Amino acid sequence: MLRIFLKKQKKVLKVAVLINKLSALINIRMRTMFLFAHSLFTFLLISINGVFAQEKNISHVYQYAREVVDTMASFSMHGRGYVNDGDKIAANYISEEFKKLALLSFTKDYYQKFNFPVNTFPNTISLAVDDKKLVPGKDFIIAPNCPSAIGKYNVVVADEGLAQKKRKFKKFLKQDFKDKIILVNDTGKQTKELHSLLSNPCHANAIVSIRDKLIWSVSQSPIHYPSIELLRTSVLNAKEISFEIQNKFIADHPSQNVVGYIKGSLHPDSFIVFSAHYDHLGQMGKDVYFPGANDNASGCAMLLNLAKWYTAPANKPQKSIVFIAFAGEEAGLLGSKYFTEAPLMPLNNICFLLNMDILGTGEEGITVVNGSVFKNEFNKLVKINDQNHFIKEIKMRGKAANSDHYYFSEKGVKAFFIYTMGGINAYHDIYDRPETLPLNKFDSLFNLITLFCSSL
Repeated sequence: MLRIFLKKQKKVLKVAVLINKLSALINIRMRTMFLFAHSLFTFLLISINGVFAQEKNISHVYQYAREVVDTMASFSMHGRGYVNDGDKIAANYISEEFKKLALLSFTKDYYQKFNFPVNTFPNTISLAVDDKKLVPGKDFIIAPNCPSAIGKYNVVVADEGLAQKKRKFKKFLKQDFKDKIILVNDTGKQTKELHSLLSNPCHANAIVSIRDKLIWSVSQSPIHYPSIELLRTSVLNAKEISFEIQNKFIADHPSQNVVGYIKGSLHPDSFIVFSAHYDHLGQMGKDVYFPGANDNASGCAMLLNLAKWYTAPANKPQKSIVFIAFAGEEAGLLGSKYFTEAPLMPLNNICFLLNMDILGTGEEGITVVNGSVFKNEFNKLVKINDQNHFIKEIKMRGKAANSDHYYFSEKGVKAFFIYTMGGINAYHDIYDRPETLPLNKFDSLFNLITLFCSSL
C-alpha cells in the first residue's frame, strides 16, 4: 500500500511540475506579446505624430507648388505639346487659376493668341533592332523633324576608325546606300566627318546615331529623311533595323500666351513682370509622353504662387505686376517673341522682368542669366540672399538666348532668367516626372524672389 501511495505522489508531483512549467511559459509568452504590442503601438504613435508634424511643417507655398506640378506633368495634359491639344489643356488650367485669383486681364479671356507651324507625332512610332522591339523614349527617340517613313533595312556602320582614314571614308561615301541605314557610332567623340553624315545621309533610307543620353525637342518643320537616335546600351552589333514613323505636320497651329495682372496701388503704369513657359515636348506616338515636371511645370508653380501671394490684400504691390505663361518656348521662344512684337502694355514701362524656368531643385543654388549684364540688380539679389541664407549660391551668367527673357532684353527691358542647380538631371526626356522632383528649395526661392521684387 505504501509503495502504491508513493507512486501516486510522484505522479502528482510530476503533473504539478509540468503545470508550473507551462504556467511560466505562458506567462513569458504573454509578457512578450504584451511588450511587442506595446512597442508596436508606440512605434505607430510616433510615426503618426511624425507624419502630422511633417504635414504641419509643409508650407502653403510648397503644397500649392506640388499640386500644380502634379497636375501639369500628368498624362492628362499629354506633355503640354501638340498632340491631343496638350498645350490648350495646360493654357486653360492656368487661365482658370488666374480667374480663381481674380487677376485682371488685358484681353477678355487672359489669352494672347498667335499661330506657328509644328511637326507632331500622334500615331505609330516603333523600331526594332535585329527583330528585337525597342521602347520609344527609353531605348530610342526619333528626331523631332522626322517625316513619315516605314521600312526594314541592313545596317552600314560609320565609326571613328572609319572617319580617321580619309581614303577609306571617301570610298565609304561612294558606295550605294540603297536599301541601307547608316549607323553613326562616334563613341562620344564626334568628328567633323561623322557629324556631316547626320545632315547628309548619302541617300540612305535613314540615319541612325548612337547616344549616351536621349534628349528630345520640338521642330517647326519636317526634313526629307528619317533620323533616329538609339541609346548606346540598347544596341550592340546591329545588323538590321526596322521602323515605322507617322508624323503630322501642322502648318498653322493655333496657340496662346496666358497673361494676367494686378494693378499697382501707387504706380499702375509701371510694371514688374514674372514669366514662365507652360508648354513642353508633348507626345511621341500614342503612348509615350514627356511629363516636363521640372521643365517647366516648376516655373509655372512659382508663377502661380507669386500670383496668389500678391493678390492677398496684405501684399498688394505699389507697381503693377504682370504674370505671363508663355506658349511655344520649346519650339523656339515663339510665345515671348510674339509678345515683344505685339506687347499688351508698353515695353518701356516694364521696370524688370524675372523669367523662371526649371525651379524644381536648388541644392547647389541658382544661376542668373543676364546677371553680368544687369549687375546692380544682380548684386541686390545676392545681398538679399547673403542676409537671409536662402540658398547655397547665386551664380552669375552672361547673355544667352536660352529662355523667354531673351527677346525682352533684346528690346531693352531689364530681365533675368533664373534656374536651379543640383539634384536630378532629367531633362527633355521621359524621366522628368513629378514623383522624382524634390522642390526642396522652392520655399526659400519663393522668399528670395518676393524680397527681391520688394527691393525693386
